[in-house]
Amino acid sequence: MSEPIAYLKGEFVPASQCVLPIYDLGIVIGAAVTDFFRTFHQVPYRLEDHLQRFYRSCRYARIVPPVSLDESRAISEKLISENSQLAPGDELGLVFYMTAGENTVYAGAAGMPETLTPSYVQHTFPIRFSMFSKVFQEGVHCVTPAPRHWPPQCLSSKIKNRNRLHMWIGEQEVKQLDATATPLYLDINGNITETGGSNFVIYRDGRVISPRRDNILWGISLTVLGEILESMDIPLVEDDIQSYDVVNAEEAWLPTTPYCLGPVTSFNGLPIGDGQPGPMWRKIIDRWSEVVGKDIYQEVTQPQQLA
Repeated sequence: MSEPIAYLKGEFVPASQCVLPIYDLGIVIGAAVTDFFRTFHQVPYRLEDHLQRFYRSCRYARIVPPVSLDESRAISEKLISENSQLAPGDELGLVFYMTAGENTVYAGAAGMPETLTPSYVQHTFPIRFSMFSKVFQEGVHCVTPAPRHWPPQCLSSKIKNRNRLHMWIGEQEVKQLDATATPLYLDINGNITETGGSNFVIYRDGRVISPRRDNILWGISLTVLGEILESMDIPLVEDDIQSYDVVNAEEAWLPTTPYCLGPVTSFNGLPIGDGQPGPMWRKIIDRWSEVVGKDIYQEVTQPQQLA
């Protein structure tokens, strides 16, 4: 095997051949749901949680998966097993992607065939932790762009989907101001929600505060964070968070799949705390490392030593 394999509409194919036609509804109208997990020691981490959320997203989107959840699990395990052989020292990310199917009647959305067969894709990629080394060493600068997050009255926050044009525009807006910044989206009432690839929480007065779950995609990493906090007797509560709360927090963090938990050290140009990755964040990363049996801090800051 000279290149990774992927799963495309019922077949395992070379990754370079894993493509969708231009008239697939995931491309034409963005009718697609997705999910993403990573490995630790090349073993899928929280796979069941991600699969369950993916299938719930499909149901909400009225996209009927062509295979069962058990079959999806077997596909993921085969991809990880096969593709990990190409890079024995790498951790892999795996993406689920399902669209409403191919519109062979009309290229747009004005005409639809009587029946649609969803397009189901799974593919992997090696996670390049060197991309995130500055996140752990210096922290993230979050900036709130003008575009607001999808209100749950229009699209449920509980599903992981590919309707993210507002996030793309927000990211381009932020990058023009600070090429290294991460956009953090407000809702239509000015409350903090999430970034394009992570949740957002603040730490203050001995507790961690998350935006309310009806306004965000409650991530698997946020669930794990809650489990770790419970083991440390630190409350995780849900509340509305405004910019005022962020700049007055002791610490702020980004729970996310690739590197688990990143420190946010500045917000809209103002430092959070002393402007450095905080001690509580480091304690939690060390506890997280115990959970997964791998030094996450070293994985991100010195990946070559773990290769």
